[in-house]
Amino acid sequence: MSHKPQDMGADVFLTARPRLFAVAYRMLGSVADAEDVLQEAFLRWQSAPQDEVRDATGYLVRVVTRLCLDQLKSARVKRESYTGAWLPEPLLTEDPTERLDHDVSVALLLALERLTPLERAAFLLHDVFGNSHDEVAEALDRSPAACRQLVSRARRHVQAERPRTSVPPEEGRALTEAFFRASKTGDMAALTQLLAQDVELVSDGGGKVLATLNPIYGRAKVMRLAEGLARKSGAHLPPRWRFAMLNGLPAILSLEPEGLVQATALEIREGRITKVYVIRNPEKTRHLAAALQLQG
Repeated sequence: MSHKPQDMGADVFLTARPRLFAVAYRMLGSVADAEDVLQEAFLRWQSAPQDEVRDATGYLVRVVTRLCLDQLKSARVKRESYTGAWLPEPLLTEDPTERLDHDVSVALLLALERLTPLERAAFLLHDVFGNSHDEVAEALDRSPAACRQLVSRARRHVQAERPRTSVPPEEGRALTEAFFRASKTGDMAALTQLLAQDVELVSDGGGKVLATLNPIYGRAKVMRLAEGLARKSGAHLPPRWRFAMLNGLPAILSLEPEGLVQATALEIREGRITKVYVIRNPEKTRHLAAALQLQG
C-alpha cells in the first residue's frame, strides 16, 4: 500500500515535532503559543515543495523560528502592559521519554525574556540545539558574523542568570512538599527552617486573579505573606494537590478553594529554598488541570 505524498509529509512533521515544540516553547515561554506556531508551521509545510527540501527538520526549524520571531514582536507589547510579574507558562517535565527538562528552567526562560528576539533565537539555535553559526545565519537571515555576536552577547546574559546547582530528586520532593504544607497551614517554625534568608517569591496572576504585583524578597516578608494567606484560607490544605516536576523544578500542582489550578515551583540551594515561583494566571495553568485529574 503506497503512501500519499501529504501522508509522508505529515510523518516527517510528526517525527520533527518534539524538536519543533522545544524550539517554540523556549522562544515563547508559552505552551499554548508554541502549539499555535506548530499548527501554522504544519500548514506551511503542507504547501511547501517538500520534494525539493533536502533537510526537512532544518527547514521546519527555520519556519518555526521565523514564526516565533513574528510572535515575539507582538508578545513584547503584551509583556509591557502585563499586570504584575510575568512568569513563563509552566511545562510538565515528568515524562522520562522526553528530554524537555533540559534547559527549560524558569530561570533560563526569564533570562531569555531579557534578550532581544534575535538574541534569543540565535542563542537557542546555537547553544541549546547545536546548530552551526552558518545554520543560525540561514534561519535568521543574518550573516554568520552577526549571529556569532548575537550568540556571544546572549550567552553572557544567560550565564549570569542561570542557577548553578541542582538538587537530588528525593530531597527536592521532600522540601517542596514540606514547604507547601507549612505555607498552607501557617507553620512558621517549619518555614523558618525551609527558607533561605535571601529567598525571593514571584507570583503571576496576570491581573486576572489575586497575586502579589511585585516580587517579595527576604525570609521575613515571605513568611509574613504565607501567614496572612494561611489565616485567610483557614490554615487548610487545598482539596486536591500533588507533587510534579515543572520546567525541571520540583513543584506542587494544587486545586485552590476558588477552583483555580495553581503551580508552585521551587529553586533549592544547599538544602534551603531560594526561589518560589507561583503561577496563578488561569490562562497559564489551564492545561495542567488534567495532571490533577480535573475537568479541563
